[in-house]
Amino acid sequence: MKIGMFDSGIGGLTLLKEALRQLPDEEYHYYADTDHVPYGEHSVEEIRAYSDEAAGFLLGKGCDAIVVACNTATSAAVGMLREKYKVPVIGIEPAVKPALKLREDKRILVIATPVTVREKKLHDLIEREDIRHRVDMLALPGLVGFAEKGDFASPGVKEYLDKEFGEIDTSRYSVLVLGCTHFNHFQDILKSYFENDICITDGKEGTIRHLENVLREKGCISEGKCSISYYESGREVRDKERLDFYDMLMKHLEKVQDKG
Repeated sequence: MKIGMFDSGIGGLTLLKEALRQLPDEEYHYYADTDHVPYGEHSVEEIRAYSDEAAGFLLGKGCDAIVVACNTATSAAVGMLREKYKVPVIGIEPAVKPALKLREDKRILVIATPVTVREKKLHDLIEREDIRHRVDMLALPGLVGFAEKGDFASPGVKEYLDKEFGEIDTSRYSVLVLGCTHFNHFQDILKSYFENDICITDGKEGTIRHLENVLREKGCISEGKCSISYYESGREVRDKERLDFYDMLMKHLEKVQDKG
């Protein structure tokens, strides 16, 4: 089974890592749209065009399903992709519904890109699920740039978060929802701004579980040998230094997720 995943950059590796855990015997094609990262600072029309290009490329590689491994692209483009393409298109969205069930003692903070925070899809989700009006949202676009450089805990990251969280009473929150796949890399430093018992959640497990269910319904689960191919805006990654960078990122995700 060939599974295609795309993100504006390295954020979607969060979903690839989870897919390798739940579906370890598939052939993965991961598309990082590094020419256009970050999606969160582009217009909806541009994001749809980039998403269409990524999906079309992955289908050209023979992928049997597409995972939109990006909250921003899901918000802006998943409906269009489902209308255009016949293969299953699986999106990810901020885990607001699970977060509301996790804790009921304090408020919930969703951090995401500006497009995700602004788009109707997230607002509709919150309006539908957040009956007690406990959910707040905060855009943190700067974290995407740090993540793309593999910078997860430098003084620059801390300075940025000090500024963004500076006027927020973080003690009011018991759950932090990561509404951007890039943000999983920052779990350690994010925890330092909240109470010790803060719960951090995201949508990766539910998204890949949904993918698995769809594939099982179609009888498409493989029992072959896992393989991963990486592409950057349509160019296959063959350079050892760049492949080592992806390997480092996957190992970093394993480390932070094991802690979580």
